[in-house]
Amino acid sequence: MERFLTQYHAIIAEIKCIISSGQEAAYSASNKAMLFTYWNIGKRIVKHELGGSERAEYGSNLISILAEELTKEFGKNYSKRNLHYYIKFYQYFPDEKIVNACVHNLNWTHIRSLLRVSDENARYWYLKEAVNDNWSARTLDRNISTQYYYRLLQTPKKAAVIEEMKQKTEQFQKNQFELIKSPVIAEFLGFKNEDSYLEGDLESAILSHIRDFLMELGRGFAFVARQQHIVTETSDYYLDLVFYNIELKCYVLINLKMGKITHQDVRQIDMYVRMYDALKRGQGDNPTIGILLYSRNR
Repeated sequence: MERFLTQYHAIIAEIKCIISSGQEAAYSASNKAMLFTYWNIGKRIVKHELGGSERAEYGSNLISILAEELTKEFGKNYSKRNLHYYIKFYQYFPDEKIVNACVHNLNWTHIRSLLRVSDENARYWYLKEAVNDNWSARTLDRNISTQYYYRLLQTPKKAAVIEEMKQKTEQFQKNQFELIKSPVIAEFLGFKNEDSYLEGDLESAILSHIRDFLMELGRGFAFVARQQHIVTETSDYYLDLVFYNIELKCYVLINLKMGKITHQDVRQIDMYVRMYDALKRGQGDNPTIGILLYSRNR
Protein backbone atom coordinates (compact mmCIF):
# COMPACT_ATOMS: atom_id res chain seq x y z
CA MET A 1 0.00 0.00 0.00
CA GLU A 2 2.78 2.42 0.94
CA ARG A 3 4.39 2.17 -2.50
CA PHE A 4 1.28 3.57 -4.16
CA LEU A 5 1.09 6.68 -1.92
CA THR A 6 3.57 8.69 -3.94
CA GLN A 7 1.86 7.74 -7.20
CA TYR A 8 -1.52 8.91 -5.94
CA HIS A 9 -0.35 11.83 -3.80
CA ALA A 10 -1.87 14.54 -6.04
CA ILE A 11 -5.33 13.02 -6.25
CA ILE A 12 -5.36 12.24 -2.52
CA ALA A 13 -4.54 15.87 -1.73
CA GLU A 14 -7.19 17.11 -4.15
CA ILE A 15 -9.90 14.87 -2.67
CA LYS A 16 -8.95 15.98 0.86
CA CYS A 17 -9.50 19.57 -0.30
CA ILE A 18 -12.90 18.60 -1.73
CA ILE A 19 -13.88 17.01 1.58
CA SER A 20 -12.67 20.03 3.60
CA SER A 21 -14.55 22.41 1.31
CA GLY A 22 -17.68 20.29 1.62
CA GLN A 23 -17.41 20.20 5.41
CA GLU A 24 -16.96 23.97 5.54
CA ALA A 25 -19.94 24.50 3.24
CA ALA A 26 -22.03 22.14 5.35
CA TYR A 27 -20.98 23.96 8.52
CA SER A 28 -21.82 27.32 6.98
CA ALA A 29 -25.21 26.16 5.71
CA SER A 30 -26.20 24.48 8.98
CA ASN A 31 -25.00 27.47 11.00
CA LYS A 32 -27.05 29.85 8.84
CA ALA A 33 -30.11 27.63 9.14
CA MET A 34 -29.68 27.39 12.91
CA LEU A 35 -29.38 31.16 13.42
CA PHE A 36 -32.40 31.88 11.27
CA THR A 37 -34.36 29.19 13.12
CA TYR A 38 -33.60 30.83 16.46
CA TRP A 39 -34.33 34.31 15.08
CA ASN A 40 -37.64 33.20 13.58
CA ILE A 41 -38.66 31.51 16.83
CA GLY A 42 -38.05 34.79 18.65
CA LYS A 43 -39.95 36.72 15.98
CA ARG A 44 -42.90 34.34 16.13
CA ILE A 45 -43.20 34.56 19.91
CA VAL A 46 -42.82 38.35 20.08
CA LYS A 47 -44.83 39.49 17.07
CA HIS A 48 -47.50 36.86 16.68
CA GLU A 49 -48.05 35.47 20.16
CA LEU A 50 -47.14 38.35 22.47
CA GLY A 51 -48.39 40.98 20.06
CA GLY A 52 -45.04 42.74 20.21
CA SER A 53 -45.53 43.61 23.88
CA GLU A 54 -44.30 42.30 27.22
CA ARG A 55 -47.44 40.71 28.62
CA ALA A 56 -45.69 39.04 31.49
CA GLU A 57 -48.20 36.43 32.69
CA TYR A 58 -49.29 35.32 29.22
CA GLY A 59 -45.73 35.31 27.94
CA SER A 60 -44.46 33.32 30.90
CA ASN A 61 -47.14 30.66 30.47
CA LEU A 62 -46.53 30.45 26.74
CA ILE A 63 -42.77 30.05 27.10
CA SER A 64 -43.12 27.41 29.83
CA ILE A 65 -45.49 25.36 27.67
CA LEU A 66 -43.35 25.83 24.56
CA ALA A 67 -40.21 24.80 26.40
CA GLU A 68 -41.85 21.65 27.74
CA GLU A 69 -43.26 20.61 24.36
CA LEU A 70 -40.22 21.52 22.25
CA THR A 71 -37.62 19.92 24.51
CA LYS A 72 -39.53 16.63 24.37
CA GLU A 73 -39.16 16.50 20.60
CA PHE A 74 -36.11 18.63 19.77
CA GLY A 75 -33.90 18.62 22.87
CA LYS A 76 -32.47 21.07 25.37
CA ASN A 77 -31.76 23.81 22.80
CA TYR A 78 -35.38 24.82 23.32
CA SER A 79 -35.38 25.20 27.09
CA LYS A 80 -37.07 28.19 28.73
CA ARG A 81 -33.74 29.94 29.10
CA ASN A 82 -32.86 29.45 25.44
CA LEU A 83 -36.30 30.58 24.28
CA HIS A 84 -35.71 33.82 26.14
CA TYR A 85 -32.41 34.17 24.28
CA TYR A 86 -34.19 33.68 20.95
CA ILE A 87 -36.71 36.36 21.87
CA LYS A 88 -33.88 38.71 22.79
CA PHE A 89 -32.08 37.85 19.53
CA TYR A 90 -35.08 39.05 17.54
CA GLN A 91 -35.68 42.09 19.75
CA TYR A 92 -32.04 43.21 19.53
CA PHE A 93 -31.77 42.51 15.77
CA PRO A 94 -35.28 42.92 14.30
CA ASP A 95 -34.02 43.68 10.78
CA GLU A 96 -33.81 40.42 8.84
CA LYS A 97 -31.41 41.97 6.31
CA ILE A 98 -28.87 42.63 9.05
CA VAL A 99 -29.18 39.07 10.35
CA ASN A 100 -28.79 37.71 6.83
CA ALA A 101 -25.67 39.81 6.28
CA CYS A 102 -23.94 38.53 9.42
CA VAL A 103 -24.73 34.81 9.45
CA HIS A 104 -22.09 33.84 6.92
CA ASN A 105 -19.28 34.18 9.47
CA LEU A 106 -20.94 34.49 12.88
CA ASN A 107 -22.25 31.61 14.95
CA TRP A 108 -24.59 31.33 17.94
CA THR A 109 -21.72 31.90 20.37
CA HIS A 110 -21.07 35.25 18.67
CA ILE A 111 -24.75 36.15 18.95
CA ARG A 112 -24.89 35.18 22.63
CA SER A 113 -22.02 37.56 23.33
CA LEU A 114 -23.74 40.37 21.41
CA LEU A 115 -26.90 39.87 23.47
CA ARG A 116 -24.92 40.93 26.54
CA VAL A 117 -24.50 44.43 25.09
CA SER A 118 -27.42 46.63 26.17
CA ASP A 119 -26.10 49.75 24.40
CA GLU A 120 -27.56 49.58 20.87
CA ASN A 121 -24.78 51.66 19.28
CA ALA A 122 -22.10 49.49 20.86
CA ARG A 123 -23.95 46.29 19.96
CA TYR A 124 -24.19 47.14 16.26
CA TRP A 125 -20.58 48.34 16.23
CA TYR A 126 -19.37 45.02 17.67
CA LEU A 127 -21.53 43.19 15.13
CA LYS A 128 -20.07 45.15 12.22
CA GLU A 129 -16.48 44.71 13.40
CA ALA A 130 -16.93 40.99 14.05
CA VAL A 131 -18.33 40.47 10.55
CA ASN A 132 -15.89 42.71 8.67
CA ASP A 133 -12.74 41.57 10.51
CA ASN A 134 -13.87 37.95 10.88
CA TRP A 135 -13.45 37.94 14.66
CA SER A 136 -13.61 34.56 16.32
CA ALA A 137 -16.23 34.08 19.03
CA ARG A 138 -13.53 34.31 21.70
CA THR A 139 -12.18 37.54 20.23
CA LEU A 140 -15.63 39.11 20.23
CA ASP A 141 -16.35 37.96 23.78
CA ARG A 142 -13.04 39.33 25.01
CA ASN A 143 -13.50 42.68 23.28
CA ILE A 144 -16.97 43.09 24.75
CA SER A 145 -15.74 42.13 28.23
CA THR A 146 -12.87 44.63 28.08
CA GLN A 147 -15.09 47.45 26.76
CA TYR A 148 -13.05 47.79 23.56
CA TYR A 149 -15.72 49.98 21.90
CA TYR A 150 -15.83 52.53 24.71
CA ARG A 151 -12.06 52.65 25.10
CA LEU A 152 -11.67 53.39 21.39
CA LEU A 153 -14.26 56.14 21.64
CA GLN A 154 -12.45 57.88 24.46
CA THR A 155 -8.81 57.60 23.47
CA PRO A 156 -6.90 59.84 21.06
CA LYS A 157 -4.41 56.96 20.71
CA LYS A 158 -6.62 54.55 18.80
CA ALA A 159 -3.74 52.83 17.00
CA ALA A 160 -2.21 51.68 20.31
CA VAL A 161 -5.51 50.27 21.59
CA ILE A 162 -6.19 48.48 18.28
CA GLU A 163 -2.68 47.02 18.20
CA GLU A 164 -2.98 45.78 21.78
CA MET A 165 -6.31 44.12 20.95
CA LYS A 166 -4.81 42.34 17.94
CA GLN A 167 -1.88 41.08 19.99
CA LYS A 168 -4.06 39.78 22.81
CA THR A 169 -6.51 38.04 20.47
CA GLU A 170 -3.96 36.58 18.07
CA GLN A 171 -4.29 33.11 19.59
CA PHE A 172 -8.09 33.30 19.42
CA GLN A 173 -7.98 34.09 15.71
CA LYS A 174 -5.87 31.10 14.72
CA ASN A 175 -8.81 28.72 14.91
CA GLN A 176 -11.96 30.46 13.69
CA PHE A 177 -14.32 27.56 14.05
CA GLU A 178 -14.22 26.90 17.44
CA LEU A 179 -14.14 44.96 36.01
CA ILE A 180 -15.47 46.73 33.11
CA LYS A 181 -18.87 46.65 31.52
CA SER A 182 -18.72 50.29 30.63
CA PRO A 183 -15.75 52.64 31.07
CA VAL A 184 -14.97 53.21 34.74
CA ILE A 185 -15.14 56.90 35.53
CA ALA A 186 -12.08 58.51 33.98
CA GLU A 187 -11.76 61.24 36.60
CA PHE A 188 -11.85 58.76 39.45
CA LEU A 189 -9.20 56.58 37.78
CA GLY A 190 -6.99 59.57 37.18
CA PHE A 191 -6.92 59.42 33.38
CA LYS A 192 -6.38 62.50 31.26
CA ASN A 193 -7.39 63.14 27.66
CA GLU A 194 -4.01 62.09 26.33
CA ASP A 195 -4.15 58.68 27.96
CA SER A 196 -4.52 55.68 25.68
CA TYR A 197 -7.12 53.69 27.69
CA LEU A 198 -5.24 50.48 27.14
CA GLU A 199 -6.89 47.51 28.78
CA GLY A 200 -3.89 46.93 31.02
CA ASP A 201 -3.92 50.56 32.16
CA LEU A 202 -7.59 50.36 33.08
CA GLU A 203 -7.16 47.16 35.07
CA SER A 204 -4.19 48.60 36.95
CA ALA A 205 -6.12 51.78 37.68
CA ILE A 206 -9.05 49.86 39.13
CA LEU A 207 -6.84 47.78 41.39
CA SER A 208 -4.72 50.71 42.56
CA HIS A 209 -7.75 52.90 43.32
CA ILE A 210 -10.00 50.35 44.97
CA ARG A 211 -8.78 51.22 48.48
CA ASP A 212 -9.44 54.93 47.92
CA PHE A 213 -12.84 54.11 46.49
CA LEU A 214 -13.78 52.06 49.56
CA MET A 215 -12.70 54.90 51.84
CA GLU A 216 -14.88 57.33 49.87
CA LEU A 217 -17.90 55.05 50.27
CA GLY A 218 -17.60 55.05 54.06
CA ARG A 219 -16.93 52.60 56.87
CA GLY A 220 -17.46 48.86 56.71
CA PHE A 221 -17.19 48.25 52.95
CA ALA A 222 -15.57 45.05 51.69
CA PHE A 223 -14.92 44.41 48.02
CA VAL A 224 -16.71 41.29 46.73
CA ALA A 225 -16.43 41.12 42.93
CA ARG A 226 -15.98 42.97 39.66
CA GLN A 227 -18.12 41.97 36.65
CA GLN A 228 -19.85 39.32 38.76
CA HIS A 229 -21.66 36.86 36.51
CA ILE A 230 -25.24 36.20 37.58
CA VAL A 231 -27.22 33.50 35.78
CA THR A 232 -31.03 33.41 35.91
CA GLU A 233 -33.51 31.16 34.15
CA THR A 234 -33.94 33.71 31.37
CA SER A 235 -30.59 35.45 30.92
CA ASP A 236 -27.01 36.22 32.01
CA TYR A 237 -26.04 39.45 33.76
CA TYR A 238 -22.71 41.06 34.64
CA LEU A 239 -22.65 43.35 37.69
CA ASP A 240 -19.99 46.05 37.47
CA LEU A 241 -18.96 46.21 41.15
CA VAL A 242 -20.25 44.34 44.19
CA PHE A 243 -19.44 45.24 47.80
CA TYR A 244 -20.62 44.06 51.20
CA ASN A 245 -21.06 46.50 54.07
CA ILE A 246 -20.31 44.80 57.35
CA GLU A 247 -21.99 47.46 59.50
CA LEU A 248 -25.15 47.70 57.38
CA LYS A 249 -25.14 43.92 56.84
CA CYS A 250 -26.09 44.17 53.17
CA TYR A 251 -24.68 43.90 49.66
CA VAL A 252 -24.09 47.10 47.70
CA LEU A 253 -24.22 46.95 43.90
CA ILE A 254 -22.62 49.68 41.83
CA ASN A 255 -23.52 50.14 38.17
CA LEU A 256 -21.19 52.32 36.10
CA LYS A 257 -22.64 54.64 33.50
CA MET A 258 -20.98 56.81 30.89
CA GLY A 259 -22.80 60.11 30.39
CA LYS A 260 -26.32 61.08 31.42
CA ILE A 261 -28.38 58.64 33.49
CA THR A 262 -31.62 57.52 31.85
CA HIS A 263 -34.82 55.92 33.16
CA GLN A 264 -33.61 52.66 31.66
CA ASP A 265 -30.46 52.82 33.82
CA VAL A 266 -32.60 53.32 36.93
CA ARG A 267 -34.83 50.39 36.00
CA GLN A 268 -31.78 48.24 35.37
CA ILE A 269 -30.15 48.86 38.75
CA ASP A 270 -33.54 48.27 40.41
CA MET A 271 -33.77 44.93 38.59
CA TYR A 272 -30.23 44.02 39.69
CA VAL A 273 -31.10 44.78 43.33
CA ARG A 274 -34.24 42.63 43.27
CA MET A 275 -32.39 39.85 41.46
CA TYR A 276 -29.49 39.94 43.95
CA ASP A 277 -31.89 39.80 46.88
CA ALA A 278 -33.52 36.72 45.37
CA LEU A 279 -30.31 34.88 44.43
CA LYS A 280 -27.52 36.01 46.77
CA ARG A 281 -28.95 37.63 49.89
CA GLY A 282 -28.34 35.39 52.89
CA GLN A 283 -30.22 34.82 56.11
CA GLY A 284 -29.64 37.83 58.36
CA ASP A 285 -28.65 40.13 55.48
CA ASN A 286 -30.54 43.38 55.04
CA PRO A 287 -31.98 44.32 51.62
CA THR A 288 -29.42 44.99 48.89
CA ILE A 289 -28.57 48.60 48.00
CA GLY A 290 -28.02 49.76 44.41
CA ILE A 291 -25.90 52.77 43.41
CA LEU A 292 -25.54 54.35 39.97
CA LEU A 293 -22.23 56.09 39.27
CA TYR A 294 -21.83 58.21 36.18
CA SER A 295 -19.21 60.41 34.60
CA ARG A 296 -20.03 64.02 33.77
CA ASN A 297 -19.79 65.21 30.22
CA ARG A 298 -16.96 67.67 29.88
